[in-house]
Amino acid sequence: MRKRKKTICLLLVAASLLPPQAAAGVKGDRQNFSIAKSLNIFNSAIRNLKALYVDEFDSEKSVNTAISAMLRDLDPYTVYYPADDTEELEMMISGKYAGVGAVIRKMQKSEYVVINELYEGMPAHAAGMKAGDMIMQVDTTDVTGKTTSDVSNLLRGDAGTTVTVTALRPGENEPKTYKIIRANIQLPAVPYYGMVNDSTGYILFERFIEGCSRDMRLALVALKEKGARNLILDLRGNGGGSLSESVEVVNLFVPKGQTVVETRGRLAQATQTYKTRHGATDEEMPLVVLVDGNTASAAEILSGALQDLDRAVVVGNRTYGKGLVQVPRDLPYGGMMKITTSKYYIPSGRCIQAIDYAQRDDDGMVGRIPDSLTTVFHTAAGREVRDGCGISPDIEVKGDKMANIVYYLASDDCLFNFVTSWCTKHDSIATAEDFAVTDEIFEAFKDSVRASGFSYDRQSEQILARLKEWAEFEGYMEGAKEEFAALEAKLRHNLDKEFDNSADDIKMLLANEIISRYYYQQGTVIQSLKSDEGLKEAVNIIANPEEYRKILRP
Repeated sequence: MRKRKKTICLLLVAASLLPPQAAAGVKGDRQNFSIAKSLNIFNSAIRNLKALYVDEFDSEKSVNTAISAMLRDLDPYTVYYPADDTEELEMMISGKYAGVGAVIRKMQKSEYVVINELYEGMPAHAAGMKAGDMIMQVDTTDVTGKTTSDVSNLLRGDAGTTVTVTALRPGENEPKTYKIIRANIQLPAVPYYGMVNDSTGYILFERFIEGCSRDMRLALVALKEKGARNLILDLRGNGGGSLSESVEVVNLFVPKGQTVVETRGRLAQATQTYKTRHGATDEEMPLVVLVDGNTASAAEILSGALQDLDRAVVVGNRTYGKGLVQVPRDLPYGGMMKITTSKYYIPSGRCIQAIDYAQRDDDGMVGRIPDSLTTVFHTAAGREVRDGCGISPDIEVKGDKMANIVYYLASDDCLFNFVTSWCTKHDSIATAEDFAVTDEIFEAFKDSVRASGFSYDRQSEQILARLKEWAEFEGYMEGAKEEFAALEAKLRHNLDKEFDNSADDIKMLLANEIISRYYYQQGTVIQSLKSDEGLKEAVNIIANPEEYRKILRP
């Protein structure tokens, strides 16, 4: 053993004396040996488990699990897709899938999966299905008790093929059968655009997919033709996508030759600079970009580049902070990987990645980079911006706090079921712009919620119960009994009171759900904008040109 250690030490000393090229070769040999050794150990472990494990051993499943665990240790975006799951990756890249064009959900107190939302003009909608329809059979398969995933897999298939869906509509006695021809479904990048006043246009931009820059340009041109002299671009909830498309969208607002983003990776081919290639559609129009905590990746390139170039005022909340770039790679036997190959840097030179996955604590956990450790960079006009924390807005808009009861109503079946029943009795409603939940509708909904047995976790009662336990433990309970009793009486659950306290928010929930049944996604957007604090702030900034210029040119 001593002789072997001595030999290893001599080899290491010799390697340190080699010229750089030879030393690199030795290092490469060591890495290759380490990989071969690890694979040999893994292969031996699999073979032993296959031969000796007490129960039946699924080697393919275990290998998939091992690969996924290995990649999770790197970052959440480096992902393995077995051959059976590559369709999911293709859909993420292209934004397309083949199916019936419906969102489905599993009911909490039912054996059935129901139609939750329909995409207007898509196959399920064209066939006559409606939200609330309970799916009983897909082709010859009884789907009673099946999961949402099970039913979704049955509904998807190749474009042009036919799927037969048997569903029961609430309020009717007999199920109906719908023959639906599957089609390629591409979720729209720009589901809505319109005028918010005589001079200001609004574009909701939800995802970066192939061709989205074309859709953005068409929306921008259409709004200018309607008289838009200002623009609000809504990137809230936009999780990103194509990096090259983000550059093209930036190019709509800045001239040719501007650096938008640079990617830097360990390998030379992962390092690249992306510049605008065309003349801008509009370089002068005042522009406000809305962002939130779910604005990520390519959407952060867009908002960050426009901020760094002082082309737009950014309004909302700090963005997600994803500054990592992934590329897809083919693997043997039909599998694929999405691999993080580089980080991206926007025009000021900052990288907005908020989590350093290479730095983990003893438990393997990672956290956001503290603000104190971020670095100051500067926009083209000299404004201070920081790296390592997403995109911080120029103007922050604090979101309204949602009452506990509103959160639980939004996720409970009682709201969905009430709207389904209400819509069967009303063939039409006012336009999305004019519709409002009346007191009559609100009272009917409250009656329906009471009858459903709706309940939810009341945090104040739970916290009070824990406080009583600690008071008892620490010996304070005897002298505070009366105060606790009085507080319990005041915190006692009163559904009517809580409905009244949160009436505006509950009516907004109701209006969104009702409008979605008649006017689909566009109607829901129009309804949500009526009480949108971020939009109000954006309109106020654009209406004050002096304030707008002061933000961009301090």
